[in-house]
Amino acid sequence: MGMSVIISAATAEDAEQILKLQYLCFQSEAELYGNYRIDPLVQTLESVRGQLTAHLVFVARLGDEVVGAVCGSTDVDGTGEIARLCVHPRLQRHGLGARLLKAAESALADERSATRFRLHTGHRSEVNLRLYRRAGYAPVGNTTGQDGVRLVQLEKDAAAPAYVASA
Repeated sequence: MGMSVIISAATAEDAEQILKLQYLCFQSEAELYGNYRIDPLVQTLESVRGQLTAHLVFVARLGDEVVGAVCGSTDVDGTGEIARLCVHPRLQRHGLGARLLKAAESALADERSATRFRLHTGHRSEVNLRLYRRAGYAPVGNTTGQDGVRLVQLEKDAAAPAYVASA
């Protein structure tokens, strides 16, 4: 490739690339559940722009191309909520998702004083579950998303180690 992937805060100019990347990345999740109405596939450009204004959004860039993204916010209790983690299919399984997750966690702790992190993924999404377990997350419950997909909720304390030895 000749270039390295850089993680940085997203800008308003990234909104369209983030939306297109999400649409590409979440196709495999939609196929896994037989549901092409999952939230990341029906999100609008205006909604992405709103996230860029209200939340902490990070992107992974390879040159000018956005090849990964993650969104972080805090709830009323100060828990950091992490969502929409995605990496371009051609760059998956190279640690980029873990780097984006770490960027979101660090910013939520530093800028929003989060002491705990929460995220969710589909119950059949073994690759995602493995990543989150390696990052120190533990299942705390199940829920069903508005799109009808059964989700596993995972949490970890902000002081927990970034990665555990075995997954």
